[in-house]
Amino acid sequence: MNRSIAWTLALAIPLAACSSGPDYRPRAASEIGVPDQFSVPTAQGAQEDLSQWWTRFDDPMLASLVERARAGNLDIAVAVTRLRQARESLTQSRASLLPAISAGAGYSRSQAITGPGGGNDSFSIGGDASYQVDLFGGVRRGVEASRAGYEASGFDYATVLISVQAETARNYVLARLAQTNLANAREALRIQDDNLEIAGFRVQAGLVSSFDQEQARASRAQTAASIPSLEASYNGFVSRLGVLTGQAPGALKAELETAKPIPRGPADVATGIPADSLRQRPDVRAAERSLAAATANIGVATAQLYPALSIGGSLDGGSGALSSIFDAISGRLFANLAQTIFDGGRRQSQVRSAEAAADGAFLSYKSTVLSALEDIENAVVALQTAQAREREFRIALEAANNQTLLARLQYRSGLTDFTTLNQAESSLISARNGLSQAQADQSTALIQLYLALGGGWDSNVTPIAPSQTPAQASTDGN
Repeated sequence: MNRSIAWTLALAIPLAACSSGPDYRPRAASEIGVPDQFSVPTAQGAQEDLSQWWTRFDDPMLASLVERARAGNLDIAVAVTRLRQARESLTQSRASLLPAISAGAGYSRSQAITGPGGGNDSFSIGGDASYQVDLFGGVRRGVEASRAGYEASGFDYATVLISVQAETARNYVLARLAQTNLANAREALRIQDDNLEIAGFRVQAGLVSSFDQEQARASRAQTAASIPSLEASYNGFVSRLGVLTGQAPGALKAELETAKPIPRGPADVATGIPADSLRQRPDVRAAERSLAAATANIGVATAQLYPALSIGGSLDGGSGALSSIFDAISGRLFANLAQTIFDGGRRQSQVRSAEAAADGAFLSYKSTVLSALEDIENAVVALQTAQAREREFRIALEAANNQTLLARLQYRSGLTDFTTLNQAESSLISARNGLSQAQADQSTALIQLYLALGGGWDSNVTPIAPSQTPAQASTDGN
């Protein structure tokens, strides 16, 4: 080996163990805006396993729709393709750590055009190898950035997954609410038909003026007018469920045609310590991995400031006969050390740009954490207020029902006017709809809380295996 090459390699070996740029470190809770009272040991709080939270509603149709959305939703399939792209980027980055080897073979024949003499055959074979020595860790930092990017893509996939699951459950709850409101409206319409008939009898008997009959007609018409809009609202939720599950908008109409109660989940959820809950949220973890990638990119840019060493070699053989092609083999070995002397500050600017990108990634990470805490807080409060409203509407419904029974009895007996009966029945309709809305709000708040806590996926399961297609990955789950 040439002595200069030997010295170059001897210098490169210890330098190759170095890495340029800062090392990434996880941020403490206080650095990302989590209050001290939230940063307590996990042992002091308990958090439920929320990976299959939709089963807590004890509604087979809801569970089936969520599973079908996970298998067929197109947004999830698109997220899987992005994850596959990120995985291949990581594979390409890792390839830079290895030497590049190529080989070739050739054959030629020369033939005399005029004069005596025959033709000559020529066979050749050769191989080349080259390797970019990672003196200052720029390639390793690039692999580190690609790995963090791949992990962030996995968490992005999980974010899409849990969002689709929550949206499916929410639309199912709203579809059942629309069915309940339709049932309430049709029951009110039946009662108002009876009232209109009674008012007509009393007008014919001369007991009341036609004012009562017209008032009954107006009330009945208003209730009847609300039914088409409720039907349209119900149809919209069912159509949305069809699209969320990767089907045509009307695909689920037959399955959901039979009215069912609004699904009800547990009264409360063990949210655990918010600082621990954040670790389950895929969007927070994706932001953290993006910060790690941005930090590694500083090292990639910094490595460009230092010399680059490449080594390589080649082997060649040739002969006039294929059988003797390996009789004479020649080879060479080379090393090249290059350093940019002047580039107008471009590389230094690239380092500063990478540092600015890392600062931005940290701020985005912090913003994501604070938004996550906000989501949890709002969902908990929404659940509590919906529960309080339900309790009050139950009281209101009981009182309105008693009031309506008394008013109807008194009107039939001629002891009160139709206005009193109409007001009582309006209060009854309002209380029924209010109770249904409070129940639906409680269920949707619970779904929002599950989403805010990062439920719906298992962080210990690899999102996609190398041999999977997007459809298989979305079917198999996380």
